[in-house]
Amino acid sequence: MADITAPLQGTVRVKASPDETALRALHILGFLFLALALALPLSSLLLRAFQDQQGDFVGLRNFAIYVTTPSLIQSAWNSIWTAALTTLVVVPLAFAYAYGLTRSNMPGKWFFRAVMFLPIFAPSLLPALSLIYLFGNQGMLRWIMDGGSIYGPWGIIGAQIFYCFPAATIILAVALSTADGRLYEAAEALKASRFRIFLTVTLPGAVYGLVSAAVVVFTLVVTDFGIPKVIGGQFNVLATDVYKQVVGRQDLNMGAVVGMVLLVPAILAFLLDRWALTKKSATLSGRAVPYRPKPRAARDHPAFLLCLTIALTLIGIVGVAVWGSLIRFWPYNLALTLDNYDFSRFDTAGWQAVWLSIKFSLMTAVLGTALVFIIAYSLERGPRSGFLAGPLRFLATIPLAVPGLVLGLAYIIFFNAPGNPLGIIYGTLAILVLNSMVHFYTVCHLTAVTAIRQLDPEFEAVSASLHVPVWRTFSRVTIPICLPAILEIAVYLFVSAMTTVSAVIFLYGPDTKPASVSVVHMDEAGQASAAAAMACVILAISLSAKLLQLFMNGVLGRFTSAWRR
Repeated sequence: MADITAPLQGTVRVKASPDETALRALHILGFLFLALALALPLSSLLLRAFQDQQGDFVGLRNFAIYVTTPSLIQSAWNSIWTAALTTLVVVPLAFAYAYGLTRSNMPGKWFFRAVMFLPIFAPSLLPALSLIYLFGNQGMLRWIMDGGSIYGPWGIIGAQIFYCFPAATIILAVALSTADGRLYEAAEALKASRFRIFLTVTLPGAVYGLVSAAVVVFTLVVTDFGIPKVIGGQFNVLATDVYKQVVGRQDLNMGAVVGMVLLVPAILAFLLDRWALTKKSATLSGRAVPYRPKPRAARDHPAFLLCLTIALTLIGIVGVAVWGSLIRFWPYNLALTLDNYDFSRFDTAGWQAVWLSIKFSLMTAVLGTALVFIIAYSLERGPRSGFLAGPLRFLATIPLAVPGLVLGLAYIIFFNAPGNPLGIIYGTLAILVLNSMVHFYTVCHLTAVTAIRQLDPEFEAVSASLHVPVWRTFSRVTIPICLPAILEIAVYLFVSAMTTVSAVIFLYGPDTKPASVSVVHMDEAGQASAAAAMACVILAISLSAKLLQLFMNGVLGRFTSAWRR
């Protein structure tokens, strides 16, 4: 007998559970947030590049002016060749340093790992100030320049090497630490020489890490504003051109054009990095055996000396900045003093800029961590077939390709647009927090996704079978287990907000000047010692945040071990 219900089976809809409805709602909220705080401002920037001062559409006229202005074209070329040269220097140095950390048995690895992170906790202006003390017109080592000047491309490249070194080393250390030990055993069994093993096993295994490191360094140099602003002199680059067009000439249209040009290399580098990441993932094997280096003096001693030299150089650059912050009046009065830390003498914001930066960074860390983790959880544990899941994932990756200056300029255009009710937050602490949350969103999102994917989905499945709401599973299971990753995200957001210049240089108001911007203004006023003092304060606060995180991780580790016993 035929089943009379058969025609109806294809039309039955299964009602979504309350948990699915809640997670879909989070998709909507996440999409609306990124659309409002990222997509719409960038769209406004793109539109402004095709308008004149009155807002009338002028097509490609602004771009035609750009390509026919020799100084602007020269700035683009300056950005490209300084970034390329910095990349050629940083990547080999970072590879050698990472090789020593992962492929040798040299002593003091913990020390070298700790020192490697120093540049991350300082604003990018700190190495530029140190190089001025060393090689500037009145520098201690001025004679090394042999009549040349540190103000210009060589100063930019030197400071960028310090600034970009940690990012490249971290990427390469990860690439080298994931090697398959079986390949080395096979090569040794075949009596291959050390050099041949390096060429045929080590380098091919790290090639995509090298590509990623080169992409990251190139992008950081092209998009950085602080270093060329302090030590660039009359050597213009794209980042300083954006600043001059917006702040100096009040020309948002041409600023938008330069911003779009600045966005091009960042997007190309981002796409290249995505390609490298895909290729790297395809080469991983589930049968891989971790490589454990054996003691070998011919490798370990040179690796130790190289890492020691690089580590001492990093410490020396920071030390010069600290020393410079204590000099009474460089270079005529080298007596030590703490007067340079009385910031009210050099900048109207004074110490208020420091307290505001701490408040602004804490708000960014707390709100940003909560937002990022909740959205990442909704994407990983929510319905994957929803119509917003794909676009939301795409929007979450865009900030990694958007330079801070470009995002800041987009915020000016969007939030200052006539009739935009959100314009009330311009110049307030709220827009600084919003901008920083979006600017550093992607790295935090990827960290959260990685942590959540390490959890067995059975947690949610069991909870659903017991009719436990998803929010309870999230608060009682997911958050406690992922707490180390959550702390990592919070500290990353805090440190990034404390040290960033480019992301907030256009957005602060008279009462909301961050400490990093105060460094720029004090340097512009010729108060190099006070600027160095403010940079050192930022470094100390960022380091304190990281040390607090390490302490909390230790406490969590002991608590977890005791709980398991």
